[in-house]
Amino acid sequence: MALPPSSSASSLSAASAQPTPLHLHLTSRAPGRLPLLPFSRAALPRPLRARIPRTNLPAAPGTPLHRALPPPPSASASSSSSSSSSSSIAGGGFGSDEADDGHNHHGGDGGGGGEGGGDDGGHNDHGGEGGGDESPGDARGEALFVLAQLGRKLDTLPSDLAAAIESGRIGGDIVSRFSELEANGFIKWLLQFEGFRERLLADELFLTKLGIECGIGLVAKTAAELQKRGDNFFKEIEVVISDVVMAIVADVMLVYLPAPTIGLKPPLARNASAIAKFFSSCPDNAFQIALAGRSFTLVQRLGAFVRNAVKLLAVGTTASFVGTSVTNTVLKAKAAVNKDLEDEVVEIPVVQTSVAYGVYMSISSNLRYQLLAGVIEQRILEPLLHNQKLLLSAMSFIVRTGNTFLGSLLWIDYARWIGVQKSHDHEEA
Repeated sequence: MALPPSSSASSLSAASAQPTPLHLHLTSRAPGRLPLLPFSRAALPRPLRARIPRTNLPAAPGTPLHRALPPPPSASASSSSSSSSSSSIAGGGFGSDEADDGHNHHGGDGGGGGEGGGDDGGHNDHGGEGGGDESPGDARGEALFVLAQLGRKLDTLPSDLAAAIESGRIGGDIVSRFSELEANGFIKWLLQFEGFRERLLADELFLTKLGIECGIGLVAKTAAELQKRGDNFFKEIEVVISDVVMAIVADVMLVYLPAPTIGLKPPLARNASAIAKFFSSCPDNAFQIALAGRSFTLVQRLGAFVRNAVKLLAVGTTASFVGTSVTNTVLKAKAAVNKDLEDEVVEIPVVQTSVAYGVYMSISSNLRYQLLAGVIEQRILEPLLHNQKLLLSAMSFIVRTGNTFLGSLLWIDYARWIGVQKSHDHEEA
């Protein structure tokens, strides 16, 4: 359809009257790419960061933890501004690299802080529990690992030993020793009894020392009886046997009670008396080395001496009472049969001698045997001769023989001093 002539003319005249606009044509580039710069990116300044090194764990328990402080605001601001300027100049690729680097650095610090917090927390628990010694968790894990290496389960062990492992009171070395001791049938039978189990696990030569003491006591007591009775030794063999048996019983208790042990006894009930709780926390030997990370105070070690003194007082009094009573009974019976022996029979004061012997064992014997087992053997001889069991047994035999000889001399002097025995010089005077 053709336009009217009047309209076309007016439109053309109006277009010719307006100025022609200026158009700039720029070459289009791919989005996201910048033109090459006349310098390398390595010449750009790096963003400023304040890196504070992580502090080490505290060396001593109870030391407050010092965590790394955040960077100061000025450093953060400068870092942000530098990163922004670099991003605006270099473009998205370079800016994203720096952002990733900053993010990783921050995340690494955060991860390190989390790990450090775990380590610090473990360190505090470790120090608080053991005072720098092996923590219960470590001891339990070590014991269970050794148990798994041996192919055994926890329920195959005695109940007190299993409870001690669960509570972290013993480590893998005790578990290994228990397995080694079970290889001997007789020792395996003894391990069924709590008292022997605690002592055998603390000292693998406990039975050797017990045998040495009994052998020394048997020889020494028999020699003393032979010297005292002379030609009447075999005539009074019943009395001799009675005296020797009582002496061996006393020797066994003198070795058994002061021997070092490991703590397998469960804690006492809450309603137990304060005295019972105190003596339960004391070691069996006042001088023994604390095992499995335990520690004993001076009061607890004194409590060990007092507790053994009470036990040895009862043991010594009872053994002497039985021995002297049997001796007097046999001597009176022989005097009644043979009238010629009435003048030769000297009755022994039963009560006075028994109490005196009990007191002597509770003080002199108690102190000497605790020093022998806890200091001379456990702290001196065993560290020096740990890998030479035969030599260690020989040295133990020597020191125990000397201790028995010293005890015999002290008993004679003590008995004469309190009047239960009289010397020949006094009788002649």
